[in-house]
Amino acid sequence: MRFVPNDGGGRANAKPEQSDSRLLLLSSADNVLVARGKVAAGETIVVDGVAVTLAITISLGHKIARCGIGLDERIVKYGVPIGSATAHIARGEHVHVHNVRGFAGQPA
Repeated sequence: MRFVPNDGGGRANAKPEQSDSRLLLLSSADNVLVARGKVAAGETIVVDGVAVTLAITISLGHKIARCGIGLDERIVKYGVPIGSATAHIARGEHVHVHNVRGFAGQPA
């Protein structure tokens, strides 16, 4: 994944209008954004004011990181923790079963 400029990580705190209109912020407490439709690999999108070029295609309804998410940090969607990161997840990276562990055996 390529970042333009450097992603800087950090806590999600920007207003939703600072992200690409193809991404949906469900709660201001969320550290993920949800794709409103398919976004192709190689496209540059804005995630909380930072331009990010996608390494892979993001499908409708899939999540991407709104900010850098550290190992074992909680994934928050709808303002509620839905799982924890099994690896560092960079801003704009796909957040899915390959890098998230759900709570109590539930998928994230």
